Amino acid sequence: MPRATVSTTNPSSLEIEYETFGSPDDPALLMVMGFAAQLIHWDVDLCRQLADRGRFVVRFDNRDCGLSTHLDGERVDAMAVLQAALAGGPLPPVPYTLSDMAADAVGLLDHLGLDRAHVMGASMGGMIAQTIAIEHADRVASLVSVMSSTGDLRSGQPTPEALAVLLAPPPTERAAYIDAAERVAVWSSKRYTDRALIRDRAAATYDRAFYPAGAPRQLAAIYASGDRRQRLGGLGVPTLVIHGRDDTLITPSGGIETAMAIPTADLLLLADMGHDLPRPLWPVIVDAVVAHTDRAAAAASVMHR
Repeated sequence: MPRATVSTTNPSSLEIEYETFGSPDDPALLMVMGFAAQLIHWDVDLCRQLADRGRFVVRFDNRDCGLSTHLDGERVDAMAVLQAALAGGPLPPVPYTLSDMAADAVGLLDHLGLDRAHVMGASMGGMIAQTIAIEHADRVASLVSVMSSTGDLRSGQPTPEALAVLLAPPPTERAAYIDAAERVAVWSSKRYTDRALIRDRAAATYDRAFYPAGAPRQLAAIYASGDRRQRLGGLGVPTLVIHGRDDTLITPSGGIETAMAIPTADLLLLADMGHDLPRPLWPVIVDAVVAHTDRAAAAASVMHR
């Protein structure tokens, strides 16, 4: 896969691993993955389905994950950052924030020569996508925020069982890592949980780039970036919010609050979706994303006449 060298402020530069699907002549759809999740969590077949519907799909590894730059040696206490954020006090220093991660994504657009893109983010990726729309609105044709939240720590709170799985250190030995991956069934879509798929993806993740050291830094970035509701209220970017009613990691109030915060937002709540993107729901999700981006393009065309 190709790799882009991106100029950033923190650090001075880094490399972003990415992959594209479809024709660069089609409208770009930048897909931002979530916490500690590699670009392969955007399933190849899902990307191809979107490309087949006339989108130039770009998926990539966030910093500190996958094959993008790892910030080795940068230490942070994510739980101390969370406690300070909850208390409303000064935050401990963090290696980077969601704003830095948003700038990484914009740097990738620069590398690809893309002036604007539809931006779709899942979970932490939704938070990054929201931040791109807030801080780089001129680069965003539309926003799709999936199973995410506004940064309001009172909204979308995980169940205790889901939080325990999220924070559990992963085993370092391959077979144990794959076995432990089945724990994510706690937040998977109840109707469509596929343990064989979970294990296969865990194996692919481990073999491609096992790097748990990046997870605390990404988590700290989430906690340090604060509540986006006020800034989301100023967005004029066409927005679609997708959330699953079965989600136990970012519970549905996170998506509902996101849609309420953004004046331009439409909300799609899916009854059988958890904190994942199960294949049986792809027809609904793909149709919704294509229709949303088509409407955004049509509205922009009318505005520029």
